[in-house]
Amino acid sequence: MDIKLPRLGEGADSGVVVGILVKEGDQIQAEQPILELETEKATVEVPSSVAGRVTAIHVKEGEKIKVGQLILTVEGGAPPAKAAPQAATAPPPAKMEAAPAPSAPPPSTIRDQDHEGIEAEVAAGAAPPVAGVPAPAAPSVRRLARELGVDIHTVRGSGPRGRISIEDVKAHVKAVMKAVAAGAAPGPAAVPPLPDFSKWGAVERQRMTSIRRATARHLSHAWHTVPHVTQHDKADVSSIAELQKKLGKKVEQAGGKLTMTAIALKVVASALKVYPQFAASVDLAREEIIYKKYCHIGVAVDTDRGLLVPVIRDADHKNILELSVELGQKAEKARAGKLTLEEMQGGVFTITNLGGIGGTHFSPIVNAPEVAILGLSRSRMEPVWTGEKFEPRNMLPLSLSYDHRLIDGADAARFLRWVVEAFEQPFLLSFEG
Repeated sequence: MDIKLPRLGEGADSGVVVGILVKEGDQIQAEQPILELETEKATVEVPSSVAGRVTAIHVKEGEKIKVGQLILTVEGGAPPAKAAPQAATAPPPAKMEAAPAPSAPPPSTIRDQDHEGIEAEVAAGAAPPVAGVPAPAAPSVRRLARELGVDIHTVRGSGPRGRISIEDVKAHVKAVMKAVAAGAAPGPAAVPPLPDFSKWGAVERQRMTSIRRATARHLSHAWHTVPHVTQHDKADVSSIAELQKKLGKKVEQAGGKLTMTAIALKVVASALKVYPQFAASVDLAREEIIYKKYCHIGVAVDTDRGLLVPVIRDADHKNILELSVELGQKAEKARAGKLTLEEMQGGVFTITNLGGIGGTHFSPIVNAPEVAILGLSRSRMEPVWTGEKFEPRNMLPLSLSYDHRLIDGADAARFLRWVVEAFEQPFLLSFEG
């Protein structure tokens, strides 16, 4: 039996083989990891869909492979009791081939405003979620999508339960072409060629990692579509610095570290209750604002493979001790390349801390589709006028970048002042947060 690369999650359509965990002649079991694959978001293990003896390995380390590509050939293979995820190119289940219900409108009656919605989604760089099962489309529709070079999972279906028709594929292609013509989605041709640097001296070229490529694309899209504004302020964290010294040992005994980032997690989680628009998202396709009723906060982690953003879920329901321990665990997994895609999804707000490196202020880029991000720089002792004299105080620089489509400058100033006061007067966390 042939084992092909299955769809492993949202956005995981390809990856680079960083490790082959079996060799020819090995006896493997169903669900046993056989490959380590570096996708654009994380390093994941690819499980075997069958049990048997490996007779051939069709990939090699460093090779980029796509969903549906042949990985191994196994002799005497038997599928597990619970089927492994299907590859994106596998035919859909028979029940998905049934004709649409009579009450469903035919493809030709797709409303103009639906087409306009598709164009708006393309212009905004949005795409429907990629499910772990084949897209609901007939083989003829899939064939047309392949011929046109369209990923069927990026097409919005107009039929019952999102079923995709030939008209949907054509409408998607028209929307993409219109967006490209309008300059909303520039392709590689829009990037000017670089000069030949070797004319002036020796050079070395290194291929970008999958994570670096994904970061470049995501941040370029965010900068292109989000009108950024950055607000700066400073918080007097002298009292918190004293608490860090007093309570640091207790947190270490629990397995964490009482960092300013962990404290910022609690401060921001409380601030988002007072200012829920900072946890929202803008849906231009429907001209709506999406307010989230949960508080999952991402924290940027610097790794040797690039920037990763693990998400701390339900931060508003956890105390600073719990946040410190979980943050340390997530950061360690990020640096070890063990974060899963699920652990980096669902955030409503992001915190990034460069204080360990240095600097006074910076302008972080909003992690779209979020609408705000808080940057922390290195705190330092500064003379502060108390009304009678100057006193040395430990001041923490804060930088809040936000999406001006949803957040006005006055709201941003109020939000950041609330954060500053919460750092300076922790009682606010329980009084208003």
